[in-house]
Amino acid sequence: MLSEILSEQSTGVFGIDNDTLGGRICSARETLGLSTAQLARRLGVKTTTMAGWELDRSEPRSNKLVMLAGILNVSPSWLLTGVGESPSDEISTNEIATLQGNLVQLRTQAISIAEQIDRLVERLDSHEHFRGT
Repeated sequence: MLSEILSEQSTGVFGIDNDTLGGRICSARETLGLSTAQLARRLGVKTTTMAGWELDRSEPRSNKLVMLAGILNVSPSWLLTGVGESPSDEISTNEIATLQGNLVQLRTQAISIAEQIDRLVERLDSHEHFRGT
């Protein structure tokens, strides 16, 4: 049963989002690329306990919440309320490199399209000029 819950969580069948404490825990955990079991081990709790928190069936005590926030690299207030900087607000070095590569590719395509447009306009202009004389 637990493996089914964890499997469903990782695939988003439950529709976990950032609107609840459990959703924020799950979101921050996924941002770090950790499984529920890995996060539970790091925090020193059972996987079923962590799964219960992520499913909003229970909540961590304050000492575990503070430890959890530290592991997830978020503030305890963000975990509790969603106010403040979320883990998804940060862009990794790999993401920046990917975005820069995409921008270069799009600029190159835009220049190529603009050149094609210019050639077509010139061709039409010369054709219309030729027909008009």
